[in-house]
Formats: sequence, structure tokens, C-alpha cells
Amino acid sequence: MLLEIDRITKTFGGVTALDAVTLDVVPGEIRAVIGPNGAGKSTLFGVIAGQHAPDAGNIRLDGADITALPPYARARRGIAIAFQDVRLFGEMTARENVMVGAHPRSAHGFAEAAFRLPRYWREERRISSDADELLVRVGMAGRGELPAQSLPFGQQRRVAIARALATEPRVLLLDEPAAGLSTGERSDLATLIRAIRESGVTVVLIEHDVPLVMGLADRVAVLQFGKLIADGPPALVQADPRVVEAYIGTSLVESL
Repeated sequence: MLLEIDRITKTFGGVTALDAVTLDVVPGEIRAVIGPNGAGKSTLFGVIAGQHAPDAGNIRLDGADITALPPYARARRGIAIAFQDVRLFGEMTARENVMVGAHPRSAHGFAEAAFRLPRYWREERRISSDADELLVRVGMAGRGELPAQSLPFGQQRRVAIARALATEPRVLLLDEPAAGLSTGERSDLATLIRAIRESGVTVVLIEHDVPLVMGLADRVAVLQFGKLIADGPPALVQADPRVVEAYIGTSLVESL
């Protein structure tokens, strides 16, 4: 098992955002987490990425307990996240934003960077070249020199995904990647996510677009009021009465 979330509980001011949630992620799959607003999806991602400390439960990566590790240590072990709000540096170029993701893995020290020593320049050239390759992978070829703030939102999201990939993750967390995208952009996004998985990166996403999830994910977990109410292949989850009830007014069957 690559990633294990074991009975995670998290409360905020007496409100239980996650209630003993247990699920797992196997290598090479596209794993989705869905649920109505307030179901606890973003809190779950925050706990996995290390932004929130759980009140109870454990998180394991390759069998090793990472529950107490800070976000940067989890990133070094192979967990990356692309946030719903893309969080790019607006005045930096698309390439420079992607390079930010790679810098924590660079080998040169502070002095080498401060005095612009040869190893610093060698690594900067490599990181820049790698960033261009990642921009090509996410469909942003030829846009590396453009300021991030000048890009349409859908393209900014692709840059954010490329930046996450620059950390060389084993597990990529995508926080509502389809939010704000057009129908055509969502189709392109599905193609990109499949390509990321085919490159050897395991993908976990939370998403409100149920048809997108059902056509993309290998397994789907459903949260409601912080509880896991269903988990399994898309067809079984779609037919689960508890899931249909959670989506009253937007029946899963009718949405497909």
C-alpha cells in the first residue's frame, strides 16, 4: 500500500471535520474523494499534506508513519499538492514558478547561491530545462516566459500542476482541479491526469465534478459530514443509496 489514512479525526472549534476516516491509495491509481460542500474533503487533504495535525489517527507512506512530519518533510518523501487557489507568484514567469518546485531538491548551498558559484549555475540551467519539459507535459509549451498573472485561469492551473510535478512526487494531490474550467478545459484536464498517472505518479483528487470523477478515477471515496459513507469502484459508488441521498437534487445517475 502506498498511502494509508487510518481513522483520521480532526475537529475545529468543536466541529468535527473528519470522523475516523480510513482509506488507502495503491501505487499507480487515480483515487478520487467526493462529497457535498462541507463534507471534509479539503480538511482531509490538509491532513495528508501536513497542513493540519489530526486529533486522532495515523497517516502512513510506504508503511512509515508520517503523521508527525511537517509539510516540507512529506514533500521530500514524495507528497505534492496543487491547491484549488493556484497560489502562483504573479509577477514571476511560468517557468520561474515551476522552478520554485524544484529548488528544494537542489544540492547547492546558500554560499554557492549567494556567490553564484559554478555548481549553482549548473543546477539552475538543469532546473530551468526541466521546468520547460514539465510545461510541455502539461500543455504549456512556448509560454514559459509569460508572467503567471497574464495567463488565463485554466493555464495558471496547469502551471501549478507543473510546479507540483517539479518536486518529483510519488503521490500528487489535486485539490478541485476542474474548478473554474470550461467544458473543453475539463476534458483536457482528464487527459493530463491520465498522462500523469501513466508517467508513474499516483494521483489523488478531490472534485465536485461528479461525471469527471466517475469517468476518470479507479476508485472513489465519498465523504459526508466528515464521515466516509462509501468507497469503491465508480459504478458501485454511483449506485450506492447513501451516495445518491447525499447528492439529493443532483442525482449521480442523472448527472452522467
